[in-house]
Amino acid sequence: MRIPLSWLREFAQVPADATAEDVMADLVKVGFEEEEVHRPTDELSGPIVVGQVLSLVKEPQSNGKTINWCQVRVVPEGQEQTLTGDGIDPSGVQGIICGAHNFVEGDKVVVTLPGAVLPGNFRISARKTYGHLSAGMIASVRELGIGDDHDGILVLSRIGLDPEIGTDAMELLGLYDQAAEINVTPDRGYAFSIRGVAREYAHATGTSFVDPASKVTAPATLQGGYGVKLNDDAPIYGKPGCDRFVARTVRGVDASRPTPPWMSSRLRLAGIRSISLPVDISNYVMLELGQPNHCYDLDKLSGDIVVRRAVTGEKITTLDDKERTLDVEDLLITDDSGAIGIAGVMGGAHTEVSDSTTNILVEAAHFDEVSIARSRRRHKLPSEASKRFERGVDWHVANVAAQRVVDLLVELAGGTADEAGTDVGTAPHAVTIELPAEFAAARIGIDFTDQQITSSLEDLGAVVEKTATGYRVTAPSWRNDLETKEDLSEEIARLVGYDNIPSTLPVAPPGRGLSRSQQQKRRVVQALADAGLTEVLSYPFVSKAANDTFGVAEEGAERPALKLANPISEENGYLRTSILPGLIEVARRNHSRGFRDLALYEAGSVFLPGEKLGTESIPPLGVKPSDEVLDALYDGVPPQPLHVGAVLTGHDSPAAATHQPRAWDWADALDIARLISDVLGVELVVSQGSHQAFHPGRAAELSLRNGDVVGYAGELHPKLLAAHDMPARSVALEVNVEALFEAAADVIVAKHISGFPVATQDVALVVPQDVPADQVLAALREGAGELLEDVALFDVYAGPGIDEGKKSLAFGLRFRADDRTLTADEASEARAAAVAVAAERFGAVQR
Repeated sequence: MRIPLSWLREFAQVPADATAEDVMADLVKVGFEEEEVHRPTDELSGPIVVGQVLSLVKEPQSNGKTINWCQVRVVPEGQEQTLTGDGIDPSGVQGIICGAHNFVEGDKVVVTLPGAVLPGNFRISARKTYGHLSAGMIASVRELGIGDDHDGILVLSRIGLDPEIGTDAMELLGLYDQAAEINVTPDRGYAFSIRGVAREYAHATGTSFVDPASKVTAPATLQGGYGVKLNDDAPIYGKPGCDRFVARTVRGVDASRPTPPWMSSRLRLAGIRSISLPVDISNYVMLELGQPNHCYDLDKLSGDIVVRRAVTGEKITTLDDKERTLDVEDLLITDDSGAIGIAGVMGGAHTEVSDSTTNILVEAAHFDEVSIARSRRRHKLPSEASKRFERGVDWHVANVAAQRVVDLLVELAGGTADEAGTDVGTAPHAVTIELPAEFAAARIGIDFTDQQITSSLEDLGAVVEKTATGYRVTAPSWRNDLETKEDLSEEIARLVGYDNIPSTLPVAPPGRGLSRSQQQKRRVVQALADAGLTEVLSYPFVSKAANDTFGVAEEGAERPALKLANPISEENGYLRTSILPGLIEVARRNHSRGFRDLALYEAGSVFLPGEKLGTESIPPLGVKPSDEVLDALYDGVPPQPLHVGAVLTGHDSPAAATHQPRAWDWADALDIARLISDVLGVELVVSQGSHQAFHPGRAAELSLRNGDVVGYAGELHPKLLAAHDMPARSVALEVNVEALFEAAADVIVAKHISGFPVATQDVALVVPQDVPADQVLAALREGAGELLEDVALFDVYAGPGIDEGKKSLAFGLRFRADDRTLTADEASEARAAAVAVAAERFGAVQR
């Protein structure tokens, strides 16, 4: 919101010497953020004065142009020129070359004298051109930086001005004014007006405030005006789209009259360009009071105005000359001819006010925030009106705003107002909030006095009543964001001063901290980072094909997935059922940019729809849902287990003069999966697996001891890698860590470390080629008994010396006892027992 200081001074006590920076510094105290300063004099400086054209001689040139050699008086006749400088004629008459042809002798114009600087650092000086010494420039509005019109120079009589020659044109055109721009948060829509900001400035400085609404005398009741009907047969969340509509009529206006410079100057500083007198008045009142309004050409209306929802297939051509197809949720302003405006967003071209308009119908209405916000987003039509309506407008100011527009049309456009008018609708109930006496102090951490609480709330415009337990507060109509005692506490803290809130941190209550699952997740992600992997975050939005490929192991099976109602991209219109699609896309993007050696991981939720999804209806706004309704909502939310995935491409380290890096392989993916299970204290069973996203012979299935499959690890399928332009032999893994969380013991007990030496023995077993090594290892562990501390596979061999269809698996066994040093015979006996079990189960033969 841009606030011209001259406008703000009408309603708040802003010091005469205060700058925009000073105003912003004061508004920061009450919670607004500084944005920018808008000051014409930062780019524009004088001398710039009013001049009168004494003579104009047209001189054709050899290049085909015709220039005007002008004599322009810049000092009243008979007075001396007090300005000095190179090129300023002491006689008060300047010779100036001008290429524009929209003025004649006797016109009063704006003259930039030598020494002036125009926007773009364009410096004016006396220079010889077209055979004359041109000492100055007759300026257009674009050259002055006050508009876009560059068709000709600014003739002051055409904007309703007849100033004295030599008058400071910068002061005449309001160019010494400045504006402070602040950021207005969505919950403080009242501050999108001079009325709201002036009130806040008074809060910040402790000075008085004059409500601009109080300076307008509006009729207490309106009757007999233009017919208006509110007919919303499909309210959103049961709330009517329009609950007040004020209409006033002004006849005999001259819409072609120029907008007064004081008004166009303020609008320009506020960021709104001048269009025409009726439109400028409408915008001026909107900025002043915060109530958007609209002017219709009364003679183009037919029949009563009806505010209703659109019907299927209905269309409208809006003021930007674009035809728009309407949605059944759109709230419309209509007459007998059809839609004449999208309520609160933009008017229709059919009833637009033009220079030929003589009779105007003024509308000031109150619309539902949700309806306006949806229409604005649906049609991509941001406007100053919709920005205010979707944040909330004061219901009670509509009649005042309409009267203010009427008064300005009468004063500036020469119109005559009808005494009759229309005001239909039902006022909302005032919001009453119970505020316990000690609640604000406990909430904020300051012992507020009764005087501070009462005066702060009354300064807001609230009505405060003392009760036995505290205060009963009736919120002002322009503060629709005040609904709870927490809101009131925040306002008290804001007005008493944020700088009074102590900076000491509160003492955390005992017995709280991270939950068990939070602690487990942190251990996992920290362990992976410590292992050298890089954490990334990918979008949870994927294609149906990606879900079908990664979300289910069997090729050809379809994976149930959640389809987004309004996806960012139709191609990726589903929520993920696997972490890997997003990870692979991140790896692919990095690989395409030259990053070849990658070890990426992500911990995030996947979305697995169950039998029930969503609810039949959505609870209404403004009412706390019952426990039953909340339970139904939660029941309709799909399970979202936490998964961890990783993708490894390239090599495990950079190449160096004395170091040969190793390419990542399937065993690395398996090791990372085991690292996750080790951190959580869960035993992971690894077996030969099959998954359509992984290589047919280089994939491991990861499961718990109870047989539940929790993930896969291994080399990605060559076809998948080629389709995603990924390096060959890239590996990946994905684990449902939430299942591991549930399987993990509450307390992980560390194993006792024996102080006696270890006895190591190796064994090589020949088994059929199709026997998984992990099953042989499990048999050895079972057969070796309690003395076995560890067993690991260190070699696999198939070739000369081994029968066809067989393979040799070499294991290292470590034996240790807690109470003694083992003898070689004890170790050998345990090894033999282990081999016996492997032989019984798989026909293993010791090599």
